[in-house]
Amino acid sequence: MRTLIHIDEWIRKDHFLFFSKFDEPFFGVTVTVDCTNAYQQAKAKGQSFFLYYLYRALKAANEIENFRYRIVDGNPYLFDAVHASPTINRANGTFGFGYMDYYEDEMLFHKKALEETEKIRQSNALLPFGSGENYIHFSALPWLNFTSLSHARSFTYPDSCPKISFGKMIDNNGVKTMPISIHVHHALADGYHVGLFVERYQQLLAEN
Repeated sequence: MRTLIHIDEWIRKDHFLFFSKFDEPFFGVTVTVDCTNAYQQAKAKGQSFFLYYLYRALKAANEIENFRYRIVDGNPYLFDAVHASPTINRANGTFGFGYMDYYEDEMLFHKKALEETEKIRQSNALLPFGSGENYIHFSALPWLNFTSLSHARSFTYPDSCPKISFGKMIDNNGVKTMPISIHVHHALADGYHVGLFVERYQQLLAEN
């Protein structure tokens, strides 16, 4: 479900009209999060660490309203929920885009995500089997401890989905950290909202 935002009544009216005209309206930051507890919890529960931290990123995004804004046919909408379109790595060195619905029930999300992961790994297709405007582009680069990241984009395609990428986990005397790159459409979100997301995501990673 989505709700049309009436621009004239929106506090982001000027921001939306200004940044929507840009050839490149996305901005991005790279931050580092402490994932010590998250890694330990995932291993203790026998879960995929990737799906463990992906669920928490998706949960945090759903709690931050600006991460649920999308531009459809030139108009801003607020979606009730946003889902994940992550890259799924394959043993042959390629990857495919998956599509994972968000469920508040973590066990249900994990079950469905594992099914989608297996489906992608058994295929050579690039594009996901599902689609929609209300998703977030996720990717994992577990080989790289990056400090910045850019994305391949078609400027002629009207894209407004956030893009979140996870890097290599580093262990420093028992403290595990991971870089995260976050790109958002500036007509829909500012640095303040990215900060809210990072703060909430770190809280979720630290919870048992």
